[in-house]
Amino acid sequence: MTFRLGLTGGIGMGKSTTVRMFADRGVPVWDADAAVHRLYAPQGAAVAAVITLVPAAAAHDGSINRAALKSALAADPALLPRLEAVVHPLLRHDRAGFLAAHPDAPVALFDIPLLFETGADADMDGTATVSVDAETQRARVLSRGTMDEAMLNQILSRQLTDAERRTRARWVIPTDTPESALAAVDAILQDITHA
Repeated sequence: MTFRLGLTGGIGMGKSTTVRMFADRGVPVWDADAAVHRLYAPQGAAVAAVITLVPAAAAHDGSINRAALKSALAADPALLPRLEAVVHPLLRHDRAGFLAAHPDAPVALFDIPLLFETGADADMDGTATVSVDAETQRARVLSRGTMDEAMLNQILSRQLTDAERRTRARWVIPTDTPESALAAVDAILQDITHA
């Protein structure tokens, strides 16, 4: 039976790099963000239900206009739980399909940024979080040039803190250096496959 490993971590913590390390070790990876993009794409499984909730989110090509959806969520915070009630079951179904497509994999990685916040950790056999000090995290995010300090603070305010993730996760992957992250990845895979 495939071990379902949920991976999470805050913005700028090094999760994308760590996901690649697992993939390089032959671990199949399910990406929550990519799954949402599929659900919101033309003829995506979530399109009709999301448009029912937010008619302004309908794009001309039959997809969801993510900017319009984001604006609607900002204008009406009560909309978020209703949207999640539509999207989260579809994401669980997508995860199940991914798992069924990899029946012989000893480990499957589920890259879910809001793993604990959405309760998706309940569907996992184990959880891991990437972690780095707050100063490094901020420097990484701000060096990308895609957001300012205020935007970063807003994102961080909607997520669990690094300390909370570290407490809840079975494994912590330090991402201060690529070497320490890779050593942790290898240790986790060893732990799982030799349990």
